[in-house]
Amino acid sequence: MSTTNDRRLVGRDDELRSLFGRLETVGSGGLAIGLFGEPGVGKSALQAEVVEHARSAGFTVLTARGSQSETHLPFAALHQLLRPLLPRVDRLPAQQRDALLVCFAMSDSVEVEPFFTSLAVLELLVDAAGRRPVLVSLDDLHWMDQPSIDVLAFVSRRIASERVIVLCTSRPESLSFTDAHTIEWTELNGIDDAASAELLDTRAPQLSSAVRDRVLRQARGNPLALLEFAGALGSGRYAWTEFDEDLPMTTRLERAFATRAGQLDGAVGAVLTVAAVDDGDDLDDVLAAAGILFGSPVDLATAQPAFDHGLLTVVGERYRIAHPLVGSALRQGMPLAVRRQAHAALAHVLAGHPDRAVWHRASSVPGRDEQIAAELERAAVNAQRRGAVASAAAWLERAAALSPDPQSQAARLLSTAELGYQLGRFSYVEQIKAQVTGMTLRRRDRSRLAWLEGVFHDGSTGEPAEVRHLVGLAQHAIGEQDVDLAMQLLVGAARRVWWRDPGPAVRHEIVRTAQQVNLPARDPRLLAIHALSGSHEQSAMVAEQLARWPADADGRPDLAGLLGIAAFCTGDFRHAVTFLSTPVQELRAQGRMSLLAEALAIRAWAEAYLGLFDAARSADEAMRLADETGQSLWAATARIAVALIGAVGGGPDPRHDLLAEAEHVALRTPNAASSLLAGVQLARGIAELGANRHEQAYGELRRVFVPTDPAFQRMQQVWTLSYLADAAVRTNRRAEARSVLTSMERIVGATPSTGSAIALEYSRAVLADRASAEPLFQAALDGAGSQLPWHRARIELAHGSWLRRQRRVVESREPLRAARATFDTVGARTWARLADQELRATGERGWQPTSNPRELLSPQETQIAELAAQGLSNREIGQRLFLSHRTVSSHLYRMFPKLGIASRNQLAAALTHHGDRSSPRPPSVG
Repeated sequence: MSTTNDRRLVGRDDELRSLFGRLETVGSGGLAIGLFGEPGVGKSALQAEVVEHARSAGFTVLTARGSQSETHLPFAALHQLLRPLLPRVDRLPAQQRDALLVCFAMSDSVEVEPFFTSLAVLELLVDAAGRRPVLVSLDDLHWMDQPSIDVLAFVSRRIASERVIVLCTSRPESLSFTDAHTIEWTELNGIDDAASAELLDTRAPQLSSAVRDRVLRQARGNPLALLEFAGALGSGRYAWTEFDEDLPMTTRLERAFATRAGQLDGAVGAVLTVAAVDDGDDLDDVLAAAGILFGSPVDLATAQPAFDHGLLTVVGERYRIAHPLVGSALRQGMPLAVRRQAHAALAHVLAGHPDRAVWHRASSVPGRDEQIAAELERAAVNAQRRGAVASAAAWLERAAALSPDPQSQAARLLSTAELGYQLGRFSYVEQIKAQVTGMTLRRRDRSRLAWLEGVFHDGSTGEPAEVRHLVGLAQHAIGEQDVDLAMQLLVGAARRVWWRDPGPAVRHEIVRTAQQVNLPARDPRLLAIHALSGSHEQSAMVAEQLARWPADADGRPDLAGLLGIAAFCTGDFRHAVTFLSTPVQELRAQGRMSLLAEALAIRAWAEAYLGLFDAARSADEAMRLADETGQSLWAATARIAVALIGAVGGGPDPRHDLLAEAEHVALRTPNAASSLLAGVQLARGIAELGANRHEQAYGELRRVFVPTDPAFQRMQQVWTLSYLADAAVRTNRRAEARSVLTSMERIVGATPSTGSAIALEYSRAVLADRASAEPLFQAALDGAGSQLPWHRARIELAHGSWLRRQRRVVESREPLRAARATFDTVGARTWARLADQELRATGERGWQPTSNPRELLSPQETQIAELAAQGLSNREIGQRLFLSHRTVSSHLYRMFPKLGIASRNQLAAALTHHGDRSSPRPPSVG
């Protein structure tokens, strides 16, 4: 019986009107729409109707359909989709072009980063949309290969400003793109009773009344079920019990298709058998393999009954199974021996495609086979080189299953888990770890398994026993002369004790073990271990070694990243910004978004601690990238920085949503990530200070200093001290705060880092008694924060306030004016108002904040404007920020009126000058 789509659209008028209406809005920007529902409910039919409507409306339509047998083939769905656009690939920037061609095995270029593939696809679609709107039609998304899904998710998040619409269909249990920023999913239910009766009476008018009523009842509005049940039951070949209402709809439909396929055997049966396990769409391959299986050649004419019965469809030399349930019905009814023979036949035919051939060969053998396992492992390496990390993991997992040697099997499973870690797939890694835990492991693999513990929390599971286990494995690695593994384990252990302190004994054990490794004192790994797991007394030694490194870390971004972490964790924020800028540039150029998010988040916090709030706005980008790459801790870290910057600039509610989200991440993390909670309390405390709620501010900030509080963090408490001192002065808690100051001085020692020195100098002055305050204020003004506008202005505000309270009103005005002007300049509006309130108390009036054009722009718009002001083209900006060049152009077009300018050559001046501007001319983006 035919399954023509138009007949199954009875009762779908409302859905069609809605989808057609979405197509009409494409001129206002793109969107991604998903339809999900049970098999046979009409998702593909509805999608096909939208596709035809879009073509008639002048859209460029690109289509791809997932297949269960192709899920292991990297970028198979993406290649389907982009075939019409591949002739234009030479127009892409070289890095993007090479990435795309490598993923399709159309180039022998070196290994590429997946995000350049994603950016290439986005640029191709946006370029096509410049001529005509584009509809991307993705049918059976749940059966598409994961690398293609990852690329399409990247694209779907970036089409809001483009004339591109993405339309997907999927089963409800396998939804991809589940975050709200990617796609809008709509459930498609069955058609109503009247529409069901109309469809059934039109297609199967010969049914008796009893059969008709039972088909309507059992199909429950599922259009495909109406047609298939009617055909199978009306023929009398199947009993009602085969389609028992208690069975899932999927099972009943599969039985209906099996009924149809059961009428075919011999050569046609061989064609269906091969098609059911094929991972391609080349009809010649299927016919050749069917000939091997059948024992004599099979041509298209011989195979025609498979098409006549509606089980296969064909366009040119390419075929597909008419419905995914046809394939699953054929596979379920296939004896295992026959399935293996079909795979073996395909492996023979596909000898010119080694990766596909070895997958089929792996499915053709009855037991374990080391040769095939090794070939699968090589195929995984090839997939990873092409940027298909998810596919590489699938190949490795298959290789492990075929490994005769249990230790080799475990090693391959661990490699699979490491790739899962790269992909951010926590449950997948946990599943493999559970499988490996009971296996016999080589010593090195035991260390690899230990390293995987807690990596998704960046080592935040800091139980002493777990940390000591890692240290013990590192000691074994040292004994085996495996220095790299030892340092990897020790850095992992040190990260754990940063997030949650297990106590000085464990921290000192990490340091002592690291010192056993024969490495120079300046080794970045060693410095990172000292900084992460040491205390303030390590700061001077780390700072001395950091000073011996050039800013670019000898051209090694990986080393620069470790040096940046070492600098940050000791409070040497200037060096942290310098060192982290190198990996930020390199990771951005390489498209490595996961590591870029981490580097941006740490650098943003270093800048925030220095009071460089404009620069620290990169925290917004870190937040977006960490969200996109599934790094919850780094996303939370960035959220706190964004909230802190907001508190300084505009004074948001201290229970800001961003802080609540970050706090939730910290509290659900094993053992709690104290570093995150300390950051949350700092941001809330600063917000309360800005709102003149000093009692609340003191309560928020004091938690960071209480060892039993989850927000206690041994290093960050010192950097929080100066704000606690502010709150203490206004709440008559000077004595208590002085006790904390004394404790911090003892912890820091005689050679404090920049961050510690700023905090101590400020707090000494603010908390001093009347007799000693004056020289201490002067020392702070001349001290570590003297060249940092934010910190100098805070000292001037505190000094001016102190002078006013000492009734030295005239003297107080100069530092207060200087503080107000500086706060205004750096965008710290909340604190500028605090300084103005002090000045008003001296009798001075008439101040108005100056306008800062940057405040009119979002953080992303600011980034785009700054890069455009530097002379970068829209395409260059897009590649840096992982956006299409047309999205960049749209942002510029919208921001020009905000800035009061008409062209991009005015951007530099607009971003640096304050004050009002005349009305702009119509913008020209260029």
